Amino acid sequence: METISIEKQIKEIEDEIFKTQKNKNTEHHIGKLKAKLAQLRDTLEKRKSSGVKGKGFSVKKSGDATVGLIGFPSVGKSTLLNQLTDAKSRVGDYDFTTLTTIPGMMKYNGADIQFLDLPGLITGASQGKGRGREILSAVRNVDMILLMIDGQHLEHLNVMEKELYTASLRLNQKKPDVVVAKRGHGGVIFNSTTKLTRLNENVIKAISSEYVINADITIREDITEDQLIDVFIGNRIYVPALVIINKKDLLSGQELQIKMENIKRKGWDVLAISARDRSGLEDLKRMIFLKLNLIRVYMKPIGKQTDYNEPMILRNGDKIEDACKKLHRDFKRKFRYATVSGPSVKHTIQKVGLEHVLKDSDVLTIVTQK
Repeated sequence: METISIEKQIKEIEDEIFKTQKNKNTEHHIGKLKAKLAQLRDTLEKRKSSGVKGKGFSVKKSGDATVGLIGFPSVGKSTLLNQLTDAKSRVGDYDFTTLTTIPGMMKYNGADIQFLDLPGLITGASQGKGRGREILSAVRNVDMILLMIDGQHLEHLNVMEKELYTASLRLNQKKPDVVVAKRGHGGVIFNSTTKLTRLNENVIKAISSEYVINADITIREDITEDQLIDVFIGNRIYVPALVIINKKDLLSGQELQIKMENIKRKGWDVLAISARDRSGLEDLKRMIFLKLNLIRVYMKPIGKQTDYNEPMILRNGDKIEDACKKLHRDFKRKFRYATVSGPSVKHTIQKVGLEHVLKDSDVLTIVTQK
């Protein structure tokens, strides 16, 4: 199918959804249209992105986590990068000072957190404007996104959110808890383990029919039509995000408070800073560490003192097994047991196995076979 034909179909379906009044009699039809629309958009995006590798934009990930810094041109991203990291990103009072990805490394709480200062994101980036496809291709691989806005232009937040959503990024969302098990026959059978308030069986089957013919679908949380479609499309990226209002010194205290409250009401975590004056940067570092779900585990080799200077950085929910893998593959292969003291255990020193879940500030000793 030609690209022009796909674009025409997308426009026709968008118009039909807009004109159709949503009620119990039409929700089945609208659900089916949304599923078709998502498929067409995904096909169109793959065609337009073919060959876009983010040349000059993609940077090899390093450190314990990678943070992408996104914002409109001249919002202060380069200044912030220079203040937080060892980078030397070019700074200027004109648009598009940064023309490629500039990496930098921030050290905080024992963690090495990589920052990527990406070229300014503008309206229409997801359609390729301002080399937007290359920017969005690069940002799909980060562990967290910082959305940086000027306090005078809060509307930029809505634009960036829309562009990132169109590029299949789902900010501050978790992957929907839905299991799709395809079968050879029997049609679509669905069941849920929770009360569904935003979907019913007819809508679920209408959406599902666009993607699968025979399948058992189990829904374990109260999701929306769009979230169910995301499950079937399967290429969505779920990533934590934080909003930063830069240049807070240009706003009065009351103005800043009102703007922050407006952003919080939309469900965002938000922090006001002045990158130039370094105001709020310590709070920013702390929030980034927490948003990344990083924890510190202090290693205590057998017969030696605990190393509190260079903790092992893991993710919240990681187990002893993950610590072994990070040290060396032989640690898991030769593992006998581990001893832990700290928040994750009930006793002062407790003997545990590979499945034990670690917590921040634990002290860990791993005992292996000789």
